[in-house]
Amino acid sequence: MRVLIAGALIALACAGTAHAALFSDDEARQGVAELRKKLDAQEARLAHIEADVQDKRALLDLSAAIDGLRQDIAKLRGQIELLGYQTQQLDRRQKDLYADLDGRLRKIEQAQAEREKAALALEAEKQTYDAALGQFKSGNYGAAIQSFQGFMSQYPQSKLQASAQYWIGNSYYALRDFKSAITAQQKVVSTWPDDPKAPDALLNIASSQAELGQNSASRDTLKLLVQKYPKSASADQARQRLGRSGR
Repeated sequence: MRVLIAGALIALACAGTAHAALFSDDEARQGVAELRKKLDAQEARLAHIEADVQDKRALLDLSAAIDGLRQDIAKLRGQIELLGYQTQQLDRRQKDLYADLDGRLRKIEQAQAEREKAALALEAEKQTYDAALGQFKSGNYGAAIQSFQGFMSQYPQSKLQASAQYWIGNSYYALRDFKSAITAQQKVVSTWPDDPKAPDALLNIASSQAELGQNSASRDTLKLLVQKYPKSASADQARQRLGRSGR
């Protein structure tokens, strides 16, 4: 019996020891699991923090890049505005240059047209004068007088006015209308005293006076001719006549 009781006690003691060992192992396992959970949680939190930090760094880098781009854009806008202003100025200068060139060309063309017009008018003027002179050379003195008078009326500013008036006087002289010849030639001398025809007109006046028998007046006219136009060919003829008449 004692043996049985002792065996039972030994058995109970062994069972109690096994139970205590089993209980301690479970708790250790549970503690390890909890620690792993905490570790996993901490690692997850750390990973989240690291990711957040990486995101913030990326944002900071992106923000810096954006600021750099904005600065570059501002510079480019400034350059574009400057180039735009310079282009406007260049366009304005080109327009001014084109306008100036166009104005000059217009003036040149206008001047050329005026020269051509003046040349045509001068040619027509000369043809009219030559036609009247042709009448005189042909002996049509009356027609010559009318033609030269028409010429003077048509071309009042012509440089050939004195010559036309001179040939009118010569035509009258050829028609032996000496008084009209004197009147016509006196107009040459009084109106165009510096014209080359003025000394010839005085010589014609002297000739007309001589034809009218006004010898004294004729000599006075010859003397006036020599005095006023001493170097002219008409003055040489006047000297010869004065020499023959004994002055």
